[in-house]
Amino acid sequence: MQKLSILIVEDGQSQREMLRDFLLSEGHVVAEAENGEKAIKTVLNGHFDLILLDYKMPGMDGLEVLKEIKRINPEIDVVIITAYGTIETAVEAIKVGAIDYITKPVELDELLILVNRVAERRQLIRENELLREELGKKGVTADKIVYKSPRMAEVINMAGRVAASKASVLIQGESGTGKELLARLIHQLSSRANKPIIVVNCVALHENLLESELFGHEKGAFTGATSRRIGRFEEADGGTLFLDEIGELPPTVQVKLLRFLQEREFQRLGSNIDIHVDVRVISATNRDLGVQVKEGTFREDLFYRLKVVTMSLPPIRERKDDLPILIDHFIDKFARENGKNVQGLTAEARDSLLKYDYPGNVRELINILERAVVIARDEYITTEDLPFKSAFPSRDSGKKSASLLRESVEELEKELIAGSMEKAQDNQTKAAEILGMSERMLRYKLKKYGLKN
Repeated sequence: MQKLSILIVEDGQSQREMLRDFLLSEGHVVAEAENGEKAIKTVLNGHFDLILLDYKMPGMDGLEVLKEIKRINPEIDVVIITAYGTIETAVEAIKVGAIDYITKPVELDELLILVNRVAERRQLIRENELLREELGKKGVTADKIVYKSPRMAEVINMAGRVAASKASVLIQGESGTGKELLARLIHQLSSRANKPIIVVNCVALHENLLESELFGHEKGAFTGATSRRIGRFEEADGGTLFLDEIGELPPTVQVKLLRFLQEREFQRLGSNIDIHVDVRVISATNRDLGVQVKEGTFREDLFYRLKVVTMSLPPIRERKDDLPILIDHFIDKFARENGKNVQGLTAEARDSLLKYDYPGNVRELINILERAVVIARDEYITTEDLPFKSAFPSRDSGKKSASLLRESVEELEKELIAGSMEKAQDNQTKAAEILGMSERMLRYKLKKYGLKN
């Protein structure tokens, strides 16, 4: 586990020393400050990964200190320490930029889990920075590889780790999430990058044509086969074969693909000669192959051969942190491509884009933004340029509309939390994972909505 440089900001000497001694025993580098003014001076004169910040202190309170720390260095992680009865203040701090909070009296086991989570996240960020540097050295542009959320950071990090292997990779995800893009990234990071990546959409061709497309055929193998044809496996020799929509693969082709994955050989249609090629197979699906195995439409042995490594791409509604940078990236891209002087969006247009759930995922977002850039009359895209402009109230809808919207959102949130708790059988850890929030935030919400016994 990566060791962190941690600053403890706490006016209580005994509490501060207890936290210091514990963190030192875990191998971290620790500094101390007994008030906000000293904390800011310490941050200005040193480097810190994490700050444990008491909310209630004489002089500057925790919120003031937090704002100043974020102004100095927004990349420092800050955890608020607060009394249980003032959790609302901690939630306010999270809105300003704190990553989490912990209540007094501080449980050391809980603190250790939190610190380890910060260390894992920072290590992931560092590995991804190195990955981007490696992509740059290989001449791979960062175009479309745009993300900020921890979910996507984990996916990209996994791509970097599996790229060097020969293992087959199965990419799962809804339509439009970027499965082919991820496959290309894995290929570009691998030792096969100077060889081709061949893409085959398994649903685009009839069963007989698909078998010939993949494995090739000899002259006379079937009616219309007037000459020998080299298949995609041979074209991809030394490189990567990406099989999109693998769940649509017909049974006869499943058998031949299984044989290749087991023996690394195949035969062209109309031939009994074995052909050996060095090809890595990356496949993708938006279906549940496990269900297809149970239904008998997909071979179980092939399923396990394909999923040596499984990667899941989250839909955009589950990684809303990525939306702001994706929006800005594609507006800039399409403005340059179309020679338009589009500088950005109005506040209402951005609000609409951030609230939308994108059932078509990134592909739909790209389509919406390209259209908006092309038809925009001015430097800023407005709600009139968006296909769902009437779906959300504007700022001028009045306080009553805003209040009704807030009540609706809170009611929906309450239902989601109640449903998740029921699904998790009242296990708060599992429910928090389902909802994508910390356990502490879940406990606050349970209390807020009166859902906790």
